[in-house]
Amino acid sequence: MLIGQFYIKAGTSGRIAFPKRFRSELGERIIVTRGFEGAIMVVSETNWKALLEGTEDKPFLLSKARDTQRYLLGGATLCDLDAQGRFVIPEYLREFAELGDEIVAVGLYRYAEIWDKKRWEEYQKNASANIAQIAEGLIENIGNGK
Repeated sequence: MLIGQFYIKAGTSGRIAFPKRFRSELGERIIVTRGFEGAIMVVSETNWKALLEGTEDKPFLLSKARDTQRYLLGGATLCDLDAQGRFVIPEYLREFAELGDEIVAVGLYRYAEIWDKKRWEEYQKNASANIAQIAEGLIENIGNGK
């Protein structure tokens, strides 16, 4: 299970060393792609399909399913970690996430996210202020069968 947050320095080429705790869960081959709220998503090769839940069984005629698959699959790349757990975040993903040299890796159960440190701190401030409302909305959706 991927949990916690780790602060990482990125090299000039976008090379980072992923936290050992995450590497033991994700393995030596990972898939990185555009995420939501400006983050990069990181998932193991074996758990890749979990990211596509809800779109796999939808007909390709549905534009929302196509759009989601384009976003996740079209932005994805397979990365092999070296012996120290390092890999290079492709430039297009660094630009997408506006990554500087200080980044944060966040564990979210089945996948991880990579954030620019400043963006992560700003996101946390906003989310913390609204978390009670967010949680209540989730409970309401569960009660409605959504």
